[in-house]
Order: sequence, then C-alpha cells, then structure tokens
Amino acid sequence: MTSFDLIVIGAGPGGYVCAFRAAQLGQKVALVEQRPTLGGTCLNVGCIPSKALLHTSEQYAFARHHAAGLGIKLGSVEADVPAMLRRKDAVVTKLVGGVAQLAAARKVTVVTGTASFLQANTISVRSEKETVQLTAKNIVIATGSAPVELPFLKFDGSTVVSSDQALAFERVPGKLVVVGGGAIGLELGSVWARLGSEVTIVEFLPKIIAAYDDDIVRNFTRSLQKQGLKIEVGAKVTGLRRDGAQTILTAERAGQPLEFPADKILVAVGRRPYSEGLGLEKIGVTLDDKKRIQVDDHLRTKAPGVWAIGDVVAGPMLAHKAEEDGVAVAEWIAGKAGHVDWNLVPAIVYTEPEVAGVGLGEDAAKQRGLAVKVGRFNFAANGRALAADAADGYVKIIADAKTDRILGAQILGRGASELIAEIVTHMVYGGSAEDLGRTIHAHPTLSEAVKEAGLAVSKSALHAL
Repeated sequence: MTSFDLIVIGAGPGGYVCAFRAAQLGQKVALVEQRPTLGGTCLNVGCIPSKALLHTSEQYAFARHHAAGLGIKLGSVEADVPAMLRRKDAVVTKLVGGVAQLAAARKVTVVTGTASFLQANTISVRSEKETVQLTAKNIVIATGSAPVELPFLKFDGSTVVSSDQALAFERVPGKLVVVGGGAIGLELGSVWARLGSEVTIVEFLPKIIAAYDDDIVRNFTRSLQKQGLKIEVGAKVTGLRRDGAQTILTAERAGQPLEFPADKILVAVGRRPYSEGLGLEKIGVTLDDKKRIQVDDHLRTKAPGVWAIGDVVAGPMLAHKAEEDGVAVAEWIAGKAGHVDWNLVPAIVYTEPEVAGVGLGEDAAKQRGLAVKVGRFNFAANGRALAADAADGYVKIIADAKTDRILGAQILGRGASELIAEIVTHMVYGGSAEDLGRTIHAHPTLSEAVKEAGLAVSKSALHAL
C-alpha cells in the first residue's frame, strides 16, 4: 500500500499517539520512522531510559545513605554500572516492543526510513534497501527535537557529550560538569552524583530551573547541594582547554574567569526542533526564527493537508504535550472536536525531590500585575511524608484573589510528578482553591498536602498554623 488517509512522519510520543488515535477513528494510517524502533527520543534515548537510571540510582543512594537510619542493616553496597545499563536497556526494549505491538494491532502501516516531501500530499521514504513514495490526504510532521550543540563546545561523543551519551557512560566519571541547569542536566547530573561522580552544574542564568518561583528554586538548590552537587549560577561558559591529560571547562562570572576540571562534560542547554531535511521549502511550509514549523491554532501549516505537532512547533518540548497535539490533530482530521489547552501543560524535574509546576507561578503572576492569594503546605506536616522519610518540600497553590480560581501550582517534594495531575484536573474545569481543599483525600497520603495547600489559600489549612 502506498496511498493512505494519513501519514505521520516521526514515531515519537506525538507521532505514534496521533497515528493510533487516527486508526481508532477509522483512518488508514502510515507511520514513518527513521529509527529501527518506534518511540522516538522519549522511549529510546530520553524520558524512559533516564527514568530507569534515576530509579536505580535512587535505590543505590537509599541503600548507601538512608537504609541504616530506617533500621535496615546492609553489608557492602556497590554500584554495578553495566548491570544498571542492562536493566535500563531492558526497560526500553520492552516499551518500544509494546508500541510496535500496538501499531500492528491497530493496523497502522510502519515504514522505516527517512522522509522528505515531494508534494504536499506525497513523501519519499528512503531506507538502506529502497526508496518508496507514499501519498495521503493529510500528513502530520512529528519529527521531534535534538540536543542543542554549542558552536564552541562541539559534541565529540567521548569527553563533550549530549544527553544521549550521558545515559550510557560505561563507568562513573570522576568529575562530571553539566552545562545547563534545566531538567535534563539536573536529572542526569543527579544520576551520576548518586553513583559517586563529583558533579558541577554550570548555569548561565541567575538560577537553575529558571521557570520556577524563586523560593522553590532556592529550596531545591539547597537540597541538591546536600546531595553533593555543586551549583554554579550566573556563569557563562566560554569553551574548554586541555592541560596535559586534563580537560578543563572555562567560564566567566562578572568578568572573572572560572575553571572546572572535567572527565566528562554534558552539554544540556536545551533542544532544537528537528525540521531539516524534510524538503519543507518545496511545499511552502515556513519556519520561525527558532527553526520551528509555523502553524495556526489548529496546528495546520501553510501547506494544504500538512500539519505539525510536538517539539517541532512552538510550545514546551514535552512528550505529554506532543501526545495531546497528536490526539487533537487526529480528531480534527476526522472532523471531530479535538482540543488542547496549552496553558495547562505540567512540567516536571524528576530528581529527588521532584519539582512540578503548571500554569502561573507566584512570581510570574505578580510580574503580570495579577492580584493573587497563595496557599502553601509543607510535607513536614504531612503524616505519610514523615512516615515515608519524605518530609522535604511543599505544595504551593496560586489562586485569583477575587474569584479563588486556581491560576497555577508548584510542588517540591517526593512524588510531585504524580501529585500535580490532580491540580491540573481542577484547573481544566476552572476549579477554585476551595474546590481543591474540599475534595476528599485518603488519609494518610502525600496528596493531603495538596488539599491542605488549597485550604491554605483562604488561611483554612487544618494541619498548619
């Protein structure tokens, strides 16, 4: 078959979810992917393998540093890095295999190769074996993103690495310098710090995870420093030099030179949309100044029947955002009422403790001149958190001062990535802090801190003064 109702280029979370939803709606779908496995960056070299290593390293850190305090006596605890990597790879293999099974069950035709446009409704897919042409009424571009490479700090795959290589170090680096204090750098820095690396985070901005409130960042930074990570903010990286066998990252702060000896340098300064090589110029699809594909409010490009979703368009480069884009486009193509609220995309940093946020933070709301009330509840006053040795952090709810409508939330603490979903749910229907505070939560649970933070907006928290 070479003619379809829909072709999706890219089989990451956005692409394969779009293909699956379209198939559910009766479309004949082709899914084109240049990798031999489905799942894109997220499943193969991103979200999933990093979470596997985060979990493994957390267990190692618990065994070494926390078990004894909970009455668990252990003998010698050692890190078996090759075994950790094998376990990570096994998780990836299972998940990408599962996506392939789902594609087959939904009768989605998977085509392996690199796609480029010939016309708005026709693409060429080139593989090692052959080149084929596919046509469709609608084509969705879901090609994702790639790590940003600094021009003066090129990836060499050995000393200067991207997140892809930092997931597969064969041994724990003695000194790891991470350029960039965002989620990716902090997560991978945490992994290797737990396993024994001396990790330094070098961030150009005045604070790490810059989109979060100052108080959240301040407490989060303190927590990371307690775990042994060195945090250097306001530092502009200038390059690297060799001193014999030693590699040194160079930087400056307020005109003063800084040097950071390193065995490995992880450059994690963001990701760029992967839009090159598609032949977009042939069909009139335009890019913005950041090389993102320009789309309208329904994710349509300027070429008829051509859509774009996920990391390759404007918006947060997050897998769950791409998935929602994909579902909406599949539904719009099928003539249904697809919908995405891009203001309610939660963001997570999967360290320990985790950081999660959605909507407006307190600082951003005040910068906009909005009158807000803020409710805060510490996990130190939560019974389940104390029992689980997870008392660090707190929940913040930001609500409109007049209407009590929830404008946003930020959480620092164990399980923040799971807890944020409840707040998003309330925000979807325009819920108030009182709605959140009056929602019954099981006891004892960490989620009670969310309820109490909702009550705290009106100074009604029951377990705090």
